[in-house]
Amino acid sequence: MILEKIKKENDIKELSEEELEILADEIREFLIQKISVTGGHLASNLGVVELTMALHLFLDLPKDKLIWDVGHQSYTHKLLTGRRENFDTLRKYGGMSGFPKRKESDCDCFDTGHSSTSISAGLGYAHAREIAGEDYKVVSVIGDGALTGGMAFEALNNAAQLKSNFIIVLNDNNMSISENVGGLSTYLSGFRTADAYLDLKMGVMNSLNKIPVYGNKMVERIRKTKSGIKQLFIPGMLFEEMGIIYLGPVDGSDMKGILRLLKEASNIEGPVMVHVLTHKGAGYLPAERHPARFHGTEPFDIETGLPSKPRVKANYTDIFSTVMRKLGDRDEKVVAITAAMTDGTGLKRFHNMFPGRFFDVGIAEEHAVTFAAGLAAAGLKPIFAVYSSFLQRAYDQILHDVCIQNLPVVFAIDRAGLVGSDGETHQGIFDYTYLSGIPNMHICAPKNKWELSDMMKFAVALDAPIAVRYPRGTAYAGLAEHRAPIELGKAEWIAREGGIALFAIGSMVKTAEEVQKLLHEKGYKASIINARFIKPIDEEAVLSACEDHEMIVTMEENVQSGGFGEKVLDCLNDHEKRIKCVMAAIPDAYVEHGNVELLKKEIGLDAESITEKILERL
Repeated sequence: MILEKIKKENDIKELSEEELEILADEIREFLIQKISVTGGHLASNLGVVELTMALHLFLDLPKDKLIWDVGHQSYTHKLLTGRRENFDTLRKYGGMSGFPKRKESDCDCFDTGHSSTSISAGLGYAHAREIAGEDYKVVSVIGDGALTGGMAFEALNNAAQLKSNFIIVLNDNNMSISENVGGLSTYLSGFRTADAYLDLKMGVMNSLNKIPVYGNKMVERIRKTKSGIKQLFIPGMLFEEMGIIYLGPVDGSDMKGILRLLKEASNIEGPVMVHVLTHKGAGYLPAERHPARFHGTEPFDIETGLPSKPRVKANYTDIFSTVMRKLGDRDEKVVAITAAMTDGTGLKRFHNMFPGRFFDVGIAEEHAVTFAAGLAAAGLKPIFAVYSSFLQRAYDQILHDVCIQNLPVVFAIDRAGLVGSDGETHQGIFDYTYLSGIPNMHICAPKNKWELSDMMKFAVALDAPIAVRYPRGTAYAGLAEHRAPIELGKAEWIAREGGIALFAIGSMVKTAEEVQKLLHEKGYKASIINARFIKPIDEEAVLSACEDHEMIVTMEENVQSGGFGEKVLDCLNDHEKRIKCVMAAIPDAYVEHGNVELLKKEIGLDAESITEKILERL
């Protein structure tokens, strides 16, 4: 097995051409086998096997710097840097991350997880190299999807000022080039090598400028006309107009071709983009046919590509999908927005039924929020469905463009709380905190699947900014008998016994039921209050609990700092209430990847840990 020869970085350079071809097949087979058991990002990784191998043949790691955008396509990179034996622990607690991590390897020079960051980080490395007078290559890899993010274009605009070499690899797995354009592009890509292209371009212009009287006019006319011609035939002219030399496109399965372009790119003084056409899921037919399903897959059967443990119960995203369809039916002013997550956020059905009222803005959360604000200002009812950790990127737009104007934008925040295997960059544990400090914002979280439906209907009717926050995973079907109407800032008493008042919000209501049971076993009474709203909190319920309870316990799947518990504590202090208060929340730390239930236990957010904490304070 050729893969077994790869013990550490740069070992790939010792292989023959024949061995390299075999290695590519072995890597694909290895990834399919391992991810079928552990789950993970399959389609994107299968698409970049040859590209990654070419990069490792080209670079001297860890001296040279290779930065992956998002990083879910870095599995081959991990294999080629000696981490093959760690794949059994992929995305498990205490095991190998599904993303590049500096603490994991010296060959991971920058932690990633969110999109559109690699060019900025690479540019930072390139300038640091200049300042320090060092000599190493810097390569940033970015996908065509991530390139839609505004941050990427900000970085490209800034990169044009760089005087030393900086290579940007565009991993393009979605753009299509028509046959005639593709044929000409292939011809031109061979022609547009670093030295030849630059020398020719400058040589022609310099020669024409020397012609008396007419030379300058001819140059100007060429400049005016060539732009349109180039933009018509050369896919990279957008980048060239920004001051970035473009090389490609090259077939992503052509390792030699990619390596040739990388070597040519390294001779350019300044930023250069190498355009590589890859194919998601390459080498595994189910992933080729359904790349979205195999983007982040659960364990699956290799023969069929079907999940090993098919989901039989609806998750919160499924519930949201159904509610959105109904809202679209009932109100033609309801419009839906996603940032390249149509399937992930459950908006596919809405898109199919109301295509004219559905907008996928690409990986551009900042734009999505202000776009929603514009729709709301024009009289529509926009719902922006987004993962909690991705909404963070649009904080200023929420504050400045939505909330200052008090516009009725609904933020449907999926993957809120602990999300598990994707780790620190994807845990949705900060949204209570970063949203609750914004005036005019309202925040609520459902205890079960029915309450999500009710809250979405309430949110659309509120006529003000509001966030509905719900977790990843199976939608809780308990407490069906408790379905009091949603009222702004009003909690719901599930059980009132006296003793200990469990104020839980969202997913933690289910945990509160377990805590109550454990307290009963110890001989203590406990009430359960479904808080529903973090902003505004139900101060009346909090003060009422003080009358016949000896302790208040707040429970939330959010960091403690700035969260629900602190809001309750502020209320108690403002009214000078002297009552024991325990806050169960996520500590002031980033939470790594792993099974959600295990993570809750590790950070003290499971029922047993909360109960123990309560008993210690009694």
